[in-house]
Amino acid sequence: MMNPTLSLARAIADAVLYEGYLLYPYRASSQKNQSRWQFGILGPPGAAAAGAGEESTMFADTLLRSGPDARLEVHLRFLQLQSRTCEKFDDGTFSPVPALQIGAARWLTWDEATEQEITLGPFTLDQLAGGLITAVRVPGAEETELLYDAAGAAAGRLVRRRQPLLGEVRLGASALHDSADGGESVSGLLRLRVSAVNTAAGRTVQKQEAIALSFIGTHLLLSVQDADFISLLDPPENARAAAAACSQHRCWPVLAGPEGQSDVLLISPIILYDHPAVAPESSVALYDSTEIDEILTLRVLTLTEDEKAEARATDPRAAAIIDRCEAMSDDQLQALHGILRNPHAEVALEPDFERGAGILGGPRDGAALTPAFPALGDSPLTEAPWWDPAADSSVRPETDAVVIKGVPVARGSRVVVMPRRRADAQDLFSAGQSARVTGVHFDVDGSTHVAVVIEADPAAELQEWYGRYLYFSPDELEPLDPVPATGNGKET
Repeated sequence: MMNPTLSLARAIADAVLYEGYLLYPYRASSQKNQSRWQFGILGPPGAAAAGAGEESTMFADTLLRSGPDARLEVHLRFLQLQSRTCEKFDDGTFSPVPALQIGAARWLTWDEATEQEITLGPFTLDQLAGGLITAVRVPGAEETELLYDAAGAAAGRLVRRRQPLLGEVRLGASALHDSADGGESVSGLLRLRVSAVNTAAGRTVQKQEAIALSFIGTHLLLSVQDADFISLLDPPENARAAAAACSQHRCWPVLAGPEGQSDVLLISPIILYDHPAVAPESSVALYDSTEIDEILTLRVLTLTEDEKAEARATDPRAAAIIDRCEAMSDDQLQALHGILRNPHAEVALEPDFERGAGILGGPRDGAALTPAFPALGDSPLTEAPWWDPAADSSVRPETDAVVIKGVPVARGSRVVVMPRRRADAQDLFSAGQSARVTGVHFDVDGSTHVAVVIEADPAAELQEWYGRYLYFSPDELEPLDPVPATGNGKET
């Protein structure tokens, strides 16, 4: 079934597919490129226990609000390892060599990969309710590319080999009942479980053989008709308990495609937010989304000619990176620098309070107990740069406060950390921990950030001395007690 949202979601899915495929400086000899294939690896059964590879299974639960004619289509996407062996032609025979030089061209023995996509479905709700197991078979292959010298004589060849892959996609759906969500109606909601499994014939394997039999960069794109996926990061109120009850193993489901669309889901081996997108300025696939494009591009341009030549000999994708970076214009490079987007640009800000006036009047939770920020250009000119705290005396993190569940919270307050929304792994380690507030910060977008140190952290005093804090939104904190009196006329 044709789905325009699915087409748009493929851009971010491709970034997931190739994340870590090849890292700067894009040379085979680089230490960081000796251990590749970091994400979404489904190894053959037994490989993980033997210490030779990764687990064979990944699965994710998600929620689906369906209509009577709902259909689900599944796209299993992954890389299949393709070994490339250089062979030199000498005395009538081909012999494997680490590198092959023919004229100005050079090739290295290396592991490439080929893209694979298996489309399953569409499936009806009745089919999903009964449970489905669909076999996945990807054939192996051996391909030979002959290489000739300037005189047209055979000088060598590249032999590419792929091992066959065997796996399964398992699907199951069950209706949720009202009792599953604290008595609130969850009518029309389904819990859908999607599993991807490597079922290669079990045998003891070595590390190199295990990765050759693995699904690499595995992820799934799910597309629905007459149905909508429910965000597990920000579910509606009546689905919160059901969302919390969903399980995931080695992957995470997020809404994909443009904001506002909910008919495509990406089950990713990398934790993402809903509606992830590739920045439009990112015009070159660098295979390292944790890096800053501008810095990485400039680093590529500083490679020596010998280093660039080795990168080109390593992999055609590395050669494309070098060529694209060298061909970038000044305007394209400038586009990578200084891009600032306001994620709250379309969110209307609440009316501001005068300092202290909101406490007796009962301000909303999260209300900033601070004067409104002056508009740019309204403040008297100072010698301090705009980013220096001294340039704006209207905010004072050490004395400012914010209301959380009717309680003013400021420096010295004790709170319980309850990460939500865009929490990362670092935040989740702090879940349920008591913390002490060290400051309340307001940014130029009108958002509030509460700085804390975890009380149970043995290095809490050292962290505070260094100014290394964890930052949470007010709705991620639960007050333990009111802010202590400061005696300075600020919030208490």
